[in-house]
Amino acid sequence: MLPILIIAVLSYLVGSVPTSIIVAKLRKGIDIRQHGSGNAGGTNVIRVLGWKTGVFVILIDMAKGLIATMWIARLMQGPIPFENSTPFDDFTVVQIIAGCAAILGHIWTLFAGFRGGKGIATAGGMLIGVAPVEVGISFGVFLIVFLISHYVSLGSLSAAVAFPLTMFFRENVFLVDIEGYQTLIFFSIAISLLIIYTHRSNIRRLLRGTENRITTFRLSRKNGNLASKAG
Repeated sequence: MLPILIIAVLSYLVGSVPTSIIVAKLRKGIDIRQHGSGNAGGTNVIRVLGWKTGVFVILIDMAKGLIATMWIARLMQGPIPFENSTPFDDFTVVQIIAGCAAILGHIWTLFAGFRGGKGIATAGGMLIGVAPVEVGISFGVFLIVFLISHYVSLGSLSAAVAFPLTMFFRENVFLVDIEGYQTLIFFSIAISLLIIYTHRSNIRRLLRGTENRITTFRLSRKNGNLASKAG
């Protein structure tokens, strides 16, 4: 049995793998943090290297959250080493701890000077394991807002807000019995606030009207042009 601290450390290390930095270096020999918005995330990869590469990075970042919650968490067997006062079973508590550690690793990556991405994709992968319905609805909100506004950041912020609201309305308005709701609702609010916090610079740019927009996509790159055009 692995101690919970080791589970958290392993999850943090998995989350710390700087996918966008590695992919950008292998593809173009560049530091993605010196291009586009300067963020080491999938959105900036879309902006700089094109949507195919960006989607690949986003999927890998989501996988980091899934690996933490669905694989690393299972390395711990037996009861957790503290009193579980939540409605969740012990394994779900370990999943939450592992997933949060992976998100923190993505945002403050050990392997790139603690300058990582915003945490949206890794949080999405982690939350699929504990609240798949809410994640699906939040993803739909993201797509609608992005397709209307062409702001990835606004779509991400809208999805972050939609996640706890969806859980609240399912439980209290549509009377769906969500297992562990009394604990999960506070956890979902905490994740939402963390994502909003990591997007604080985007919020300032949105309010000033200077946030980058992804307005067009091309299926291929020609003559070094970007696959996505920021406006």
